[in-house]
Amino acid sequence: MTATPSTAAPGEPIDRPYDRMTIFFHWLTAALVLALFGSALLKGFLPRDLHYGKPLEAFHISIGILFAVVVIGRMVWRLARGRRLPQVGSSSVVDLLLQTVHAMLYLLVGLQVVLGFALRWLQGEDFSFFGLFTVPSLIASNRAMAHTFEDLHNFVGWTIVYVAGAHAVAALWHHFMLRDRILGRMLPAPGN
Repeated sequence: MTATPSTAAPGEPIDRPYDRMTIFFHWLTAALVLALFGSALLKGFLPRDLHYGKPLEAFHISIGILFAVVVIGRMVWRLARGRRLPQVGSSSVVDLLLQTVHAMLYLLVGLQVVLGFALRWLQGEDFSFFGLFTVPSLIASNRAMAHTFEDLHNFVGWTIVYVAGAHAVAALWHHFMLRDRILGRMLPAPGN
């Protein structure tokens, strides 16, 4: 059953955690974003004469496929069953900002998945999930357009890192400065 969101009174402690599946999706998404960003960043710093580029690219692509599945699962869970908790803002402006950041993160990760798949298909190269299966191409190869999609994919990746970083800083601010236990909502509670 999905609860309707409400606003908590200013200074009211927020103790109710999200459900286990929402928490699982949240932290798995964060871990995958770090793995994807880290592998892309590392590949960019490796000298071209080292032969780690292709395995690192294959790892990035495999994690990207897993990321796509997790993003879809997370969105379906959020729309169908995920627990909605009261907002924690002290004003409607803060609540609007919180909702905007969350919406941006969902939009950005969804867009990143689409860009990643389109980029690989436009490059005209097969891609597989840890060598277990290959994802078939749905569009024709176009190397010129692939460069544009690569730039977009990189831009959205950096944007996700900045927005998610701001999201994490805000959670830490709530935890350490406001002491409203907002961070505890994303940690599993006994019996939850």
